[in-house]
Amino acid sequence: MKGILRPFLVSALTLGSMLFAAIYTSCTPDKCKAIACAYGGSCEEGACKCRAGYEGPTCETVTRSKFLGFWSVKEQGSVTPLRQYPLSIEKDTAVTGVFIKNIYNYFSTQKVRAYVQGDTIIIPNQQLMGKVIFGKGYLSSVAPGNNNVITMKYEVIDVATQLVDDFGYYHDVDKSEASIWSKQ
Repeated sequence: MKGILRPFLVSALTLGSMLFAAIYTSCTPDKCKAIACAYGGSCEEGACKCRAGYEGPTCETVTRSKFLGFWSVKEQGSVTPLRQYPLSIEKDTAVTGVFIKNIYNYFSTQKVRAYVQGDTIIIPNQQLMGKVIFGKGYLSSVAPGNNNVITMKYEVIDVATQLVDDFGYYHDVDKSEASIWSKQ
């Protein structure tokens, strides 16, 4: 009797475990079933994981969009006096790329290349119109829901004279302050 009962119990236990596993997995909902992620984003554990250049709950927003438009700049460099002037940020062909027109109140005919990562705009080191420029800025909100101020730290070096005009990039060295850009 013992020899017959043991295989029967093992079979019953195995069948019961399989039945439990089938019922359990069929009752566990697919967290990504009803989620559609835009612009090539992928769903993981019920949340969209966005590709570079996109953000939002379903990756529906192009990250650089919040930077595009017209800005009013107020700045005083380590060399230049306090001044205010307009500039614009425009789309580049790459989804993270932008062009800055009239930064330093100088680069109006040739645009400065930059790119966006989240709430940061980065100007890689580049030489244009006899000057070298590089820097980094951070987008912040002054009013809830309005991303409308960039605190920009950058430097402009005149190639011919080697004169350096700093806007907070090396604050610890020259006590210069960051440039403040307000969205128009």
